[in-house]
Amino acid sequence: MSDAPTHSIVVLRGAPIAPSVHGARNPGVPFDASWLDALRVNHSAVERRTATLGTRRSVKKDAQAAWLLKAVTCIDLTTLNGDDTEGRVRRLCAKARRPVRADILDALGFDPDAITTGAVCVYHRFVAAAVDALSGSGIPVAAVSTGFPAGLIPHPFKLKEIEASVADGAEEIDIVVTREHVLTGNWQALYDEVRDFRAACGAAHLKAILATGDIRTLSNIAKASMVCMMAGADFIKTSTGKEGVNATLDVSLVMVRMIREYRERTGALVGFKPAGGVSTAKSVLAYQILMKEELGRPWLEPELFRIGASSLLADIERQLEHHVSGRYSAFNRHPVA
Repeated sequence: MSDAPTHSIVVLRGAPIAPSVHGARNPGVPFDASWLDALRVNHSAVERRTATLGTRRSVKKDAQAAWLLKAVTCIDLTTLNGDDTEGRVRRLCAKARRPVRADILDALGFDPDAITTGAVCVYHRFVAAAVDALSGSGIPVAAVSTGFPAGLIPHPFKLKEIEASVADGAEEIDIVVTREHVLTGNWQALYDEVRDFRAACGAAHLKAILATGDIRTLSNIAKASMVCMMAGADFIKTSTGKEGVNATLDVSLVMVRMIREYRERTGALVGFKPAGGVSTAKSVLAYQILMKEELGRPWLEPELFRIGASSLLADIERQLEHHVSGRYSAFNRHPVA
């Protein structure tokens, strides 16, 4: 690469950009149905707003590389397949420790140990193995729970699954809500369910998956977001990645507006996690712009922003290689694990 241009990101050079991922908890508030009565969503206005995200701002060159490196630190590197093995999980954890190739980071002015992903997300079966593989790294393990992805096992079993994952070392629990509660407007039942999950988590942070592709309307998404936060969710998350439609900018805008509303009412900061379908560097930049414009700079950090992804990292690494070399490489040169 003797002909490659030299790049450095001065604003970030040499600084670790994967801080502690656990900030203050959302304690929740007592259920108040009146908070939901005034919630209205203008679908056309949502579409107009999200349509501008990729056009009003342009992030290029060194700035784009910096944003993509920041995105890496917010990825929940995920494997949730029926054919997962302990070996695959341990390889994923190794990638989480060093998500970007050392030669690329060196060209950008970073120590290879300066950047890690935000977390590794696995089924309960692999929590202990992931905790062992990540020992000493500071990277938390997130466990999907409560009968993921459908959430249709008995409630006591859901609580036991959470407790088992916490006992094995999971610091974050990604729960799925009962979609029926949302579809029938039984908001008290949804609140009670998530409140129980929050209690079962103990010190582990709770990420509530709304399965937005299943609950169908933006009004349902707004109300479910608010109820989960009232019940003490530390993050609200779009999808399991298993629905027909997963994360979109439209549902994400509605959810982050609810986070803003909840902050204004309570002062509590709640995180956001889009999951499923965020697979390219271009798409993740749109989500970062959304967070910056709607919620502010703190929501570009892993304490308050995560991206549930498996293939995204490979495309980000590919874009970073192009930034430092001027050439694109094949995807198979950037394996996720």
